[in-house]
Amino acid sequence: MQTNEKHIKEPLFHITKRTDISTLKAWIIRLIAILAALIVSGLVIVVITSYNPIEVYAKMIEGSFGSDRKFFILLQNTAMLLCVSLAVTPAFKMKFWNLGAEGQVLVGGLASAACMFYAKDSLPSWLLIIIMLITSVLSGIIWGVLPAVFKAIWRTNESLFTLMMNYVAIQLVAFFIMVWVPNGSSVMGVINQRSEAGWLPELFGQKYAINIIVVAVLTVIMFVYLHFSKQGYEISVVGESENTARYVGINVKKVIIRTMVISGAICGIAGFLLVSGTNHTVSKELAGGMGFTAIMVSWLAKFEPVMMIFTSMFIIFLQRGAGEIAMTLRLNESVSDIITGIIIFFIIGSEFFINYKINKRASHKEAK
Repeated sequence: MQTNEKHIKEPLFHITKRTDISTLKAWIIRLIAILAALIVSGLVIVVITSYNPIEVYAKMIEGSFGSDRKFFILLQNTAMLLCVSLAVTPAFKMKFWNLGAEGQVLVGGLASAACMFYAKDSLPSWLLIIIMLITSVLSGIIWGVLPAVFKAIWRTNESLFTLMMNYVAIQLVAFFIMVWVPNGSSVMGVINQRSEAGWLPELFGQKYAINIIVVAVLTVIMFVYLHFSKQGYEISVVGESENTARYVGINVKKVIIRTMVISGAICGIAGFLLVSGTNHTVSKELAGGMGFTAIMVSWLAKFEPVMMIFTSMFIIFLQRGAGEIAMTLRLNESVSDIITGIIIFFIIGSEFFINYKINKRASHKEAK
């Protein structure tokens, strides 16, 4: 009697999740990834442009640290990206996939611009700034809480809902610019350039200092909120399992809505800072893609506000460095974007090796 046995051949490699990797080892993997990215980028530079890669990297560093002004712009851009990253972090930690930070920043900036445009002559600047801040926060909250309510009550897909709200915000900005600029140019110039009504004042001789200070305070508050408050604990529990959260008596619907109120409010603050403290105008490109870049910053930092400072600065450094080499070395902007993309790709890829390990199939001898 013959027996037909099925022999299932195991794959040569299989992937298992890491549970015990140390912080030091994780950072060594990230540093190796950055080094590998620089080597690959260097090869690409040589092949495409024939430039010395070291010269290109030196120009990237000069783009961010070449002068006091460049360094302060780096800090300002880092602060704004960090602000939006802080906004999306509570929602993502709760596993509410908020892809609408771009729109929430836009409506916050639009609210500030509207206040500057309509109330420039009727209110003192300090009072106008306060009103701008309040209206921007409320606008961001409205834009953030609408998807949250639908998610909490009717279980709608928050990713699609928040993404859709971005396009509505873009068209709202486009509509108001057409109203405010009747000549059809669709470009809103600097608002209140003569009176500077609604502009945040300079501090220590730097026009962006208030932006940086505000975001620094928000970072501390968010760190304390997520790690040491009851609400921060509830966000973590809901993110781990909604059923567990309900079992221990947490009102999941309330947590979802409350968290998106916070997320929208911080995005509104970002819009206010961009209009009142940085650009003094509004456009469809006000957020400049920060709403999506912030997602990567938050994920890379493992939702840790302090780590987000460094990840935000690194991303801005790459962006500004890419612009510098495109301008000074007269390279096509696509080349600089390729370099940035390679570096970011390797960094994101390193997270795979931090969270997982690849195991080789045991040989027959080892099995015995």
